[in-house]
Amino acid sequence: MIKAGMVVAVEIAALERKYGTPHEIREHKGFRAMIFHTQHFDLYVVHSGAGEIAAAAATQYLISEFDVDVVVNFGVVGGLTDDMAISRACIVERIVHYDFDCSFIDGTEPGRYLNYPSRFIPVNKELFAKARKNHPDLRPVTCASGDKFVEGFAAKNALHEQFEADICEMECAGIVITADRSGIPSLFIKMVSDSVSGGADEYTKALDETSSACLDILDEILTEL
Repeated sequence: MIKAGMVVAVEIAALERKYGTPHEIREHKGFRAMIFHTQHFDLYVVHSGAGEIAAAAATQYLISEFDVDVVVNFGVVGGLTDDMAISRACIVERIVHYDFDCSFIDGTEPGRYLNYPSRFIPVNKELFAKARKNHPDLRPVTCASGDKFVEGFAAKNALHEQFEADICEMECAGIVITADRSGIPSLFIKMVSDSVSGGADEYTKALDETSSACLDILDEILTEL
């Protein structure tokens, strides 16, 4: 039985609806972990809040404190193309941390970490392939991840044009970089809450329904591992 660590940014209500009361809660060193035991996997959850730094800290806590086998993340995202309409379910194939930029120092392109071969940070290939095999309807996407909520067509289209991204959100880069340092695979299942021309209004209306549907998909994938 696998031990899955889950970083939840803002979609905590969906998790509470899905799994109910935790079997155990541990509070330690400023973190609060909720522990659930299912028939197929053990789940360790930290409600990190929004943003890369909070997500990275939660990821490291799950790895160091619970020795999890995999780190997973689900949630709502902004669509950056017409194809990524509201409620479109997707699986992240690669991530670009678009507001990381050392180009004036090392001459690399924005988003590039020198310990990766390109600015696109790949997820674990084996885990990605297994999830895709069992859920071929999930759209593989490039995720632009950064510490800002992206509003409106101009800003979203600029992200798509510069970084070849399909969706945008605020936690994936922090999670994947932190998990990679410890050799722990990570998996990201996302669902679009606001379209390429939309923003906060669409996000607010779609948050509950899309986050629950997204978590249902991730639960099926964890059951299959």
